[in-house]
Amino acid sequence: MQKNNRFLLSAAWILSLHALTLAFLSLFRLTEYVALHGMVESTSANPLTAFVRGVWFDNVITCYITVVPLAFTLLPAAFSLTRRWMRRATVWWYGILGSIAFMASAANIPYFAYFFKNINSSIFEWFGYAGTTAGMVTGEKSYFLYIAMFFVCTAAYVYLMVRLRRVFDRLIGKKNNNPIGFAHIIGGDNGLRKAAASLGRLCIAATMTALCVFGIRGRTGYNPIKVSEAYYCDDAFLNQLGINPAFNLLTSALDDMRKENRELHLMPYPEAISEARQSLGITGKCDSLHVLRRYVDNSQSAVAGKKKPNVVVILMESMSASFMQTFGQKERLTPTLDSLYNNSMAFDHYYSAGIHTNHGMTASLYSFPALMFRNLMKGTVTPHRDGIPTVLHKEGYHNMFFMTHEAQYDNMKAFFTTNGYDDIYSQESYPKEEVVNSFGVSDHFLFSYALDRINETSKKYAGKKPFMATLLTISNHPPYIIPSWFKPKTKEPETQIVEYADWCVGDFLRRASRCPWYKNTVFVIMADHGKIVGKVDSELPQSYNHIPLIVFGPGVKNGRVEKLAMQVDVMPTLLSLLGISYEYDGFGVDLTRDERPLVFYSADNQIVARSHNLCYIYEPKTGNAFCYVSTPDGRLKETKPSAAFIPLRRYVFSMIQTAQYMLKRQM
Repeated sequence: MQKNNRFLLSAAWILSLHALTLAFLSLFRLTEYVALHGMVESTSANPLTAFVRGVWFDNVITCYITVVPLAFTLLPAAFSLTRRWMRRATVWWYGILGSIAFMASAANIPYFAYFFKNINSSIFEWFGYAGTTAGMVTGEKSYFLYIAMFFVCTAAYVYLMVRLRRVFDRLIGKKNNNPIGFAHIIGGDNGLRKAAASLGRLCIAATMTALCVFGIRGRTGYNPIKVSEAYYCDDAFLNQLGINPAFNLLTSALDDMRKENRELHLMPYPEAISEARQSLGITGKCDSLHVLRRYVDNSQSAVAGKKKPNVVVILMESMSASFMQTFGQKERLTPTLDSLYNNSMAFDHYYSAGIHTNHGMTASLYSFPALMFRNLMKGTVTPHRDGIPTVLHKEGYHNMFFMTHEAQYDNMKAFFTTNGYDDIYSQESYPKEEVVNSFGVSDHFLFSYALDRINETSKKYAGKKPFMATLLTISNHPPYIIPSWFKPKTKEPETQIVEYADWCVGDFLRRASRCPWYKNTVFVIMADHGKIVGKVDSELPQSYNHIPLIVFGPGVKNGRVEKLAMQVDVMPTLLSLLGISYEYDGFGVDLTRDERPLVFYSADNQIVARSHNLCYIYEPKTGNAFCYVSTPDGRLKETKPSAAFIPLRRYVFSMIQTAQYMLKRQM
């Protein structure tokens, strides 16, 4: 009887730790719901269901933690081997692995608030920039609450486990020094009964361990549990709330390592390439090495043969179109951009390629679309890409790139040096006293420094050699740093930083307008991507990809453009305005002459196609699809799949699969 009690108490000890872990994970989910409940759009969906499904996913992660101590506690306990050091080791095991799960849950709250996505394997990209990432985390005050929550919860978790251990130490008893061997079990008058009891306890231990392994699998059926099991309603936030962040991080990392997930398989390559070529109007023989290769003849352009204009490209960090009064913003946050929209070639339906800065740069400058979370500027060998900088370099341009942060971030220096830029200016180029956070210098310093270098370059070549200058801003990215001398009109940091970012662009243009090179310069102003602004209206909020595009300068006809447009269109459109002919392997169209039927873009785990009134979102890893129609006020309303969405599906599949093929051939 005593041996059975010890065995049952050992089982209760492990189960109590399992339950305690589930309780803390649910606490993190509750905190996320309280902090981000403003993202809930559906009034009919019951949030309680998300929490119930959340316990399901939490149990998977907790079973991962529990399976080892369960086996190494109950199996010896079946033979009455229950030592105190075993329980102490178990506390260490749960403390370490549980804290890792808590860390993912705590980090997921600000991550989700910014990306509208659960934390996933894309964060491992940041580990290569430990200093910058640490500065970003410690520099943004709003993150402190979740950092503090992580440490407090972890400390409370360990404290409660230690208290539980002491209780079970007393219950199980201190005197347990006689190891039980096989001879002891079968010896004596009660040998068979003891053996039967031990066998029974062993079967129970094995059964509980097997159930824990099943808990890791999460469900019956052919496949183990997937994130799609969390989806139960038409609200994107509630559907994702039930997914345990550690589970999402673990499964996304494991999926990345699987051979079949190293590349996308949306449709057969020949079919995809054929449709992509047809959509882009490419005719003639297809070169298997350069499936989209065509010659673009701009020799008949009105500016062809004339003095070559300079080019200034400004990529604004996270500048969603939703921040502008032009697109319905009630507060006056962007007077510069709003004014430019009425005095430039300005695009009303322009979309970013992805949701990360590297996506915006490779799409805008090199006309290559985003492939979900993949960073196309990195690799064991720095990739070679043809784009605006390489074409202009061949045309005799001197190309400069200005960034606020370290040159090695996202492999930028190596990538841009390899692909058409002559001079790279970064944090290493600036005075140390101007560095304000882990992302380097403030926008106003970047613009001022760039203007001086542009003036030097223009003077050096005395107008005989044109230049291209690309400026990548950072201000509208946490941690927000607003200079003390800047006086915003709004009260929230999230809107104050937008005011500051807009002012910096306006100040740069005002100062540049007094420079001799200004009148012979084409300016391109856009965002690298957007961010969540206002209410979330779909599985991938529109504000994350709907961004401004402004072009003005000599040879540019001013006016609002209603055409669908995307970042890969910048290269053919700009080179058309410059009157430069070139060999082209990109995915864009010349928006001064042509129209694209649809736009396509992606996020970490999604690909999207949209027309003016329809939007199709697909998740390749889960197979989930979401269909939306545009309402009169520009928001998206989910609808049932229909034949109207088939062309959108085929369009985005063919474009992304073709991009995957081209990337594979380049590797």
